[in-house]
Amino acid sequence: MTNTMIKQVAHVCVFAQDLAKTEAFYVDVLGLEKAFDFNRGEDWIGFYLATGARTFVEVFRRDAVQFADSNPINHLCFETEDLDGLLAHVRAKGVAITDKKLGVDGTWQAWTADPDGAKIEIFQYTPQSRQFQPHGGVCQVNW
Repeated sequence: MTNTMIKQVAHVCVFAQDLAKTEAFYVDVLGLEKAFDFNRGEDWIGFYLATGARTFVEVFRRDAVQFADSNPINHLCFETEDLDGLLAHVRAKGVAITDKKLGVDGTWQAWTADPDGAKIEIFQYTPQSRQFQPHGGVCQVNW
């Protein structure tokens, strides 16, 4: 039986110490579109980023944010259709990003982080990507 009640991820929420710096990273470096801001009166407290279809990243200001591997949300993953172009663009903006590598699931991937250290994975699917093969089975990891 499949779960038809859940259609897709609606959003992932991340915290940021500096909203302007975080907005610049997601909009200028990764090329996401800002959907709207959150204000409390005149105080800008966050924003929503459109990532495609009906999926978003929600960002709220929070002092003393520090990403740790022990956080329950390990990373965000965004899809691209041009990983090589995205790598060049991110590096041209002065942001570190790994070289691409083919994951065990048959999908190209690269890794970066936002200004507060939240890990970001960038995917480029291939015809062999396990995500689009018949459901079931096992994807063996090598890490």
